[in-house]
Amino acid sequence: LQNLVVREFEPADKQEVQQLFHDGMMEMVADTAFRGLRHHPESLLLYAAMTVLCFVITVCWWVIVLLPLILLYGRYFYSRRMIHRYLEQASSRDMGDIQGFYMKSNSRLWVAVLRGKVVGIVAAVGQQKPGGPVELRRMSVDRSCRRCGIGLALGRKVVEFAVAHKYRSVVLGTTSYTSPAHQLYRRLGFR
Repeated sequence: LQNLVVREFEPADKQEVQQLFHDGMMEMVADTAFRGLRHHPESLLLYAAMTVLCFVITVCWWVIVLLPLILLYGRYFYSRRMIHRYLEQASSRDMGDIQGFYMKSNSRLWVAVLRGKVVGIVAAVGQQKPGGPVELRRMSVDRSCRRCGIGLALGRKVVEFAVAHKYRSVVLGTTSYTSPAHQLYRRLGFR
């Protein structure tokens, strides 16, 4: 990606950054609602037990088909609601005032720009005093540009920021359902 530019956030980027963050978070609805079931066998067992119990009580075959679909829809609806609530909170805090929250001496937000379009974002939030950790936040790459090294370039910016500002370490949090993100973070040296 010779045309990729990773630079600091500018106020003109705000709408694209917010949209990219929103889209990235909305992708997590399916991850948490469906793919997350692999990580929670107790939920699968509970759903199976509920289906069998309803069948025993009602003796209706359509319950075996309908109840799992209702349960999956319920998981999807709940996940979507939680993600929307999280997006609202982020919009009222850091993502609503990117310039004021991130563009300070101990914090930064970078954008990855490809052919004039923002295709990736990442933020670093450090403590006021150097020596502590800096947090990698808001990593998101446009779905159509993944697996091209954009996430790696953004992650390296955070590490460079931490070194330049004498932070002791870089920390981050992510879900257990996003294995591509885990692979990226391992490539960046995270454990």
